[in-house]
Amino acid sequence: MSRTIDSHHHLWRAGVQKHPWRNEAHGTLEADFGPQDLEPELRSANIDATVLMQSADEPAENDRLAEYAKAHFVAGVVAWLPLSDPEAALHELRRMHPHKVCGVRALIGRDSLAWLTNEESLALFREIAQRNLAWDVVPVTSEQISAILKLAVAVPELRIVVDHLGRPPVDVRGWQPWADHLKALAACPSVAVKVSVGIDVLTSWDSWKREDLIPYVRWAGEHFGASRLMLGSNWPVILLKSDYQRAWQDLLSAVRETFPGEAEQALLRGGTAEKWYGLSVPTAARGVEHLPAS
Repeated sequence: MSRTIDSHHHLWRAGVQKHPWRNEAHGTLEADFGPQDLEPELRSANIDATVLMQSADEPAENDRLAEYAKAHFVAGVVAWLPLSDPEAALHELRRMHPHKVCGVRALIGRDSLAWLTNEESLALFREIAQRNLAWDVVPVTSEQISAILKLAVAVPELRIVVDHLGRPPVDVRGWQPWADHLKALAACPSVAVKVSVGIDVLTSWDSWKREDLIPYVRWAGEHFGASRLMLGSNWPVILLKSDYQRAWQDLLSAVRETFPGEAEQALLRGGTAEKWYGLSVPTAARGVEHLPAS
């Protein structure tokens, strides 16, 4: 029986980590959230394992993630890399502790990502793919989508994970250009998507409503299929509009409406995350070495 995996959550110490994406509307998040806070939520939701995500762009974040990864329920870590600076990214890839690292990410905001397909960046992403690491990204603009599609073609062996459904306009009940963006991404077999809700939506959404999510989850399901979709709570960010139990059950319910079959639901609950992040692959097999920085 496959594990149930929360494929997207964070842990942090609010007074230590630099989060430029937090503002005065995010008072709920101005607190420390550690493994001891998340574990009872996981037990209540019958979740077996998690993927821990970076939330700050700095080397110290990877050191903190390595400590948090000692929690028994953390199956994988998506670490930080300064991807726009390939030389610095390779340096950090050598420096950071490899324990449970299964992917990399940087907070891109509205950067055009025009640099994604320059020669140095392509070499970096080939190295990331060779190390069996996925790349997580939250694209929100047409320019970003275009850049990601070009990268997917140039480095087809790279597994790309689009977080938070690619930021659908749930808060305004909109549709385009998000729907076309997601459809274009779905045409690339190396791209998967997380059924989760990001901070932009959680900040501006009037209130958490499961029914608001249904059309966006259905569209993602129609184009990606269960084998390229995974569930993520985005805890503790989700606390801006919901609590862990309600959010997780509503996300489960939303995907069940699109995928009534148990086999497909098993993929969404954990099978896709297991495969996409290679969570059953021992760290040593990833080719990630803990080398002294040169």
